[in-house]
Amino acid sequence: MNVDFLYSTDFHGMNARELSHTCMHLLCTAGEGSFVFNERCHHIVKNDLVVIPLPHRVKNLAAHADLQVEWFAADNRFLQSLLPSNNYSIGGSISLNQNPVISLTDEQAAHILADFHRLRTRLADRHLMFFRELMGSLCLTMMYDIFEAHAQRDATENHTDRAGYIVKQLMALLSTGISRTEREVRYYADRLNVSPKYLSETVRRMTGHSVTSYIDRHAIPILKEYLGDDRLSLTQIADLMHFTTLSYFSRYCTKHLGQSPSDYRQSLQPKLS
Repeated sequence: MNVDFLYSTDFHGMNARELSHTCMHLLCTAGEGSFVFNERCHHIVKNDLVVIPLPHRVKNLAAHADLQVEWFAADNRFLQSLLPSNNYSIGGSISLNQNPVISLTDEQAAHILADFHRLRTRLADRHLMFFRELMGSLCLTMMYDIFEAHAQRDATENHTDRAGYIVKQLMALLSTGISRTEREVRYYADRLNVSPKYLSETVRRMTGHSVTSYIDRHAIPILKEYLGDDRLSLTQIADLMHFTTLSYFSRYCTKHLGQSPSDYRQSLQPKLS
């Protein structure tokens, strides 16, 4: 079974195989439990929130008899598509991959639980024409509530080690918009004075994602903006983004937008009734 959205109170179901493409958001509402993630054991108690992209990496789940949890999982790519490329989730994923547990205040926990319950209620509306858009808006509210709590946690933590520094410098580079013209891992490795292998392995270990995925996450909004500008021809856009050939440009669009550049541009046109 392939799920896009799922709500549950089953702690031991949080790392089920069918959730391997999702991002897991789990709130402990009572008792205590533990799990292993990235070879580290994490303990949770009431008001602890767990956020883990691709939760199949979780193992060794253990629960006290009094443990109670509620969780909501959603397709990870869907969640990423809801947010702008330079959002807090990119930098925040670095620390979450190291420690996915966020201790919430009573007020923050109440907000997250309310977010879960709104999403749970609307799961019954899959028949609606704009179901995914509706769920997207509710997921976005949940994510910003999580960002608020996570940012407060990160404000008290300093990533001073070399690996954390390298990843943060990569994110700073990408935030300048340089991915408009530079989409090769080697370019960023050279800028950071490390090897492409070291950069790739470090980013994967610290965030759970590839360097290329972050580069593309910043480049795609630029590509969409250009395609939405009728004053620019496809050849001009390819030149602006330093694609070596139009065929390479077309393949990149098809891979990341699901359509050729001309078809994507056509899809932006208002449909006549």
